[in-house]
Amino acid sequence: MSNLESFLDYQAARRLSTGAYTRLWQRSLPYLLVLPTFAFVFLFTLLPTANALIQSLYQPGNARIPTRYVGLQNYLDLFNPNTLIGADFARIAGNTLIYIFTTVPISMAIGFGLALLLNRKMRALGLFRFAFFYPVLIPMIGAGSIFAFLFADQIGLLNTILRSFGLPGIKWIGDPNWTLIAIIMVSIWKQTGFCMIMYLAGLQGLSNDVYEAADLDGATTWQKTRYITLPLLQGTTLFILTTSIAASFQLVDHLFALGEGQPNERSNLLLYFIFQKYNEPRNLGYVSAITVIILAALLIFTVLNFWLWERQTYYEN
Repeated sequence: MSNLESFLDYQAARRLSTGAYTRLWQRSLPYLLVLPTFAFVFLFTLLPTANALIQSLYQPGNARIPTRYVGLQNYLDLFNPNTLIGADFARIAGNTLIYIFTTVPISMAIGFGLALLLNRKMRALGLFRFAFFYPVLIPMIGAGSIFAFLFADQIGLLNTILRSFGLPGIKWIGDPNWTLIAIIMVSIWKQTGFCMIMYLAGLQGLSNDVYEAADLDGATTWQKTRYITLPLLQGTTLFILTTSIAASFQLVDHLFALGEGQPNERSNLLLYFIFQKYNEPRNLGYVSAITVIILAALLIFTVLNFWLWERQTYYEN
């Protein structure tokens, strides 16, 4: 009998230990699943951000002058137009704002219009959707190279068309009045397909009931778009706006093929400016400060968008 009791006690203890192990595994599994992502974010986002924040508070030294702590002086120099780095930063920050406030709204407007046109039954619908989305799949440096050929002075397609109408050709790359416009045109061509596919996905998720009710009330196409479609797509619009602005700070590869910010930094953008100055050790503090400023601006904008997202009205069936 004692052997039987011992065996039963062993089985009960085994079940308890197995149950405890199972509960521990179930509690730990979610953390184990997110651990690789957290490690990736820590190594490639949080750690570089902390390093940039620290570096922005120091003035790099050299073989004769040691590195010294300068506090916020690097930031003050950036916002001082009387310093060389401050003048460059003001000009390039202005270029970046012009670039963002033109490419993003125009890309979103054209993308929304294309989504409305393609959200219907028509022949070769898939072909048209792919054709408008295809530029998104092309690397930015590839898009820049394509447009560098189109913008060429003598053999470029655009100047050839202008000359065929008796108009003078334009020096798209190298002219301070046109280079930034050329860069903006490339970005609009590249980003419009993304905006289109996002709006198209949003349109296909809307219910037809509200449109049928509007038809019964005699609403026009413009009224349905203005008072039904756009309000229902507020969430989609906020998402596209956030991702497009973030992408505008990052997608500067086409500058390699379109003048590299010349002439006189008239077409340069902040991220490409960081790339240029990072190879100059004496400017490491300024480069880090610019990086922190960009990250802070994106963080504030993202938080504001999430706040607007929470405040918006959701329409459901």
